Amino acid sequence: MKVEKTFFAACFFSLSLLVPLGSQEQIVPEVLRGQVRIDIEPIYASFMDIPLPMNTETIQRRALDEASMFFSAMIYGWSFDYEIGERARNIPEIFELTSLGEIQYGDQNLHVTDAEVKDRKFYVWTDYRMNESQIKRMRMWQSPTIRNAQALGYGPLGGPVNREDWLNIKKTALEDAARAAVRRFLQGTERNRPKEARGYIALDSFPFFRIDAGRWAVSARFKVEITEIVPFAAY
Repeated sequence: MKVEKTFFAACFFSLSLLVPLGSQEQIVPEVLRGQVRIDIEPIYASFMDIPLPMNTETIQRRALDEASMFFSAMIYGWSFDYEIGERARNIPEIFELTSLGEIQYGDQNLHVTDAEVKDRKFYVWTDYRMNESQIKRMRMWQSPTIRNAQALGYGPLGGPVNREDWLNIKKTALEDAARAAVRRFLQGTERNRPKEARGYIALDSFPFFRIDAGRWAVSARFKVEITEIVPFAAY
């Protein structure tokens, strides 16, 4: 990661800032592209034990951690088991995700390409060059049985004082968006509410996070495949 560290240091201490280039491809490319935004002085930091402004190493690590998580969700995705639930029958809503693969921090195929500091936020463009097996997985997400769904998800705001907590906070919000996307998808395709649904879901592009009413909110677009639907009549 020496190249990335040098690049980030230059972005912070140089007066000339780089401008993001291009946009994400609409077809299956060899290289995936996405932008991560990190708050240099987060508005919620007064509730945490974090020195302000955050140092270069912390911001760099968070940006690359988030990029790794998003690329993993785009290439591998998750399997899900969703018990939709129903208040009238006192049935709880349960959504379980199982990751199908992960890109680790330090992966040599993940590169920082462009960055910009604006309004105390650090915007980072990252590329991920896929290998042959990963490209095949991306082609699977273009199957005719795959449908698109977009939704908002929410997660708690406070507490991420270290790397693991920070990632878990973002992951919680993203997984809630996945749940909402599957629910929205089923509402649009099923005349009667099913008891349970199973299938696969992947992130379509990098999500957008913001603070909303004292909690994290994330807008995300997903690819969804339903493989099994269990109606209430089966019970």
